Order: sequence, then structure tokens, then C-alpha cells
Amino acid sequence: MLDHQPNSPQQPARGVIVGAGGFVGGAIAQQLRGDKVPVLGITRKDVDLLQEGAATKLAGLLRADDAVVFVSAIAPARNSAALMQNLVMAEQLIAALAAQPVAHLVYISSDAVYADDANPVTERSCRQPSSMHGMMHAARELMLKAEAKVPLAILRPSLLYGARDPHNGYGPNRFRRLAQKGEPITLFGEGEEQRDHVDIADVARLTSLVLAHRCRGELNVATGTSVSFREVAELVVQLSGKSVEIRGTPRQNPITHRHFEITECLKAFPQFRYTPLREGLERPAREQAGAPQ
Repeated sequence: MLDHQPNSPQQPARGVIVGAGGFVGGAIAQQLRGDKVPVLGITRKDVDLLQEGAATKLAGLLRADDAVVFVSAIAPARNSAALMQNLVMAEQLIAALAAQPVAHLVYISSDAVYADDANPVTERSCRQPSSMHGMMHAARELMLKAEAKVPLAILRPSLLYGARDPHNGYGPNRFRRLAQKGEPITLFGEGEEQRDHVDIADVARLTSLVLAHRCRGELNVATGTSVSFREVAELVVQLSGKSVEIRGTPRQNPITHRHFEITECLKAFPQFRYTPLREGLERPAREQAGAPQ
């Protein structure tokens, strides 16, 4: 649920992206620049949040009228060591904000904070992560709510896809890369699981809206339409124009689905529309082929 200013949006004086070198941070920085917002992009080369003195260094870069987007993370957090490192990073950010408060903070979290069987997922669903990655984001959310004494909005994207994603996680990004090389796409089981896939550009657009409306609270970033991984694979192959085999494998785990109820997003931003999956997948296909946007 978001508390925001629906009738008087105003772009922030400056957007500071902590984690601007990553897939999500880079997309948000690009969107804000397109919206004519001055942007300070902070990467690990600028401030390493795992190094001593990082909080002081970060605080020295901040101004009171900044809107900060915190997206820097070691992701996915697969073990306890990565979990603890991510918490240290959040701790450093909180210390920096204590030294130099800002006008607004947006944290890019994940739908992994929710219980696997929370269907349909809403902002009121139980936070009961079943993975280290989900636990990391849930712990960071709690830290920021308790200790970051600035207006806070938390966005929880579902599965993201986009041409510049450096990860090769199961789903659209991996399928697209395999299809472009003409290699088989291997599914878990027959790809029955249904998930909500979100274009990275939509995360960036929503973040810009949240900043302009000075939102506080929590919002899931999901289209409200879930499709199976097999459907995604078939669409990717179709768009690739190549003959690519889609292979099933013996199922190792139970079939689970995830569906979102997106009323809160529609209430907060009635004019916002998510990119349909086909349209979103066509964009990376064009980029891969070198075609103009």
C-alpha cells in the first residue's frame, strides 16, 4: 500500500542510485535521465559498501534534497555469507543516512520475501521467505523501516527480464540467449510453473513515478498475468525465428505457481500499464539483432 501525492507529482531535485552499475540500477538511472531528473549514479567503484568508512564516504556524496534509490546487492544471495554481506551493505547505507538525511528513500526489494504458497500475492501477504535471497531482502526491509529515519517506499518486483540482464537465471533471459545461439531450451519438468514476468523498463518507470509522488509504503511490481515457463519458451523461440528444441526433464520438485493481485498498483497509478510479455520480449530480440528501438 502506498501513501502518495496523486495530484501534484514533482520530480526530485536529484536522484541518487546506489547500485547504478547493475541491471536494475542502470535501468532506473536511464529512466530518470530520460525524465530530466539530475542523476548521481553510485557504483561499487565509487563507494564499496563492504569497505570500512563506506558510510562516511557515501554521506559525503548526499544532499538533503536527494531522493535515494537503494538497489545495490550481492544477488542472488545463495548462502549465509552473501546474506550477511548484504546486511552489512544495508547497515552502511543506514549509517550514511543518519549522518546526512535525505528527502526520500526507495528500496528495490523482491517478491521472494513472500511465502511460496501465498496465492494470490498482495501487499498484505505473509512475509515468509523460503530462500536465503528472500530472507536477505526481508531483513533489509526491516532494517530500513526500523532505522532509516527518512520517508521510505519499498518496491517488490517479480521475475525480471531484459536484454542487459547479466544473470542467466531460469526464464526469459536464459531462454532468449539459448534461442539466439540455436541451442535447446531445457525446462524444469515440462515448464508447468506459472510466474509473473516483468519487463525491466516497467520497474524503472514505476520507480520514477514513486519518486515523483514522494510515495511511502510498499508496492508489488507485477503485471497481474502469470504464464508458464513453457509458454515463455515457445514465445521466445517464435520471436527468434530459429528452429530451437524445447526439452522437458523429469520433474524433481512439486509444481508451484505464483499469481499477483495488483489492485494497489492500479489504485496508486491508474494510468500506468505494464508491458505485455510479447512486446517486452520483442525489445530484447530487436536489440540482439541490432535494430533501432
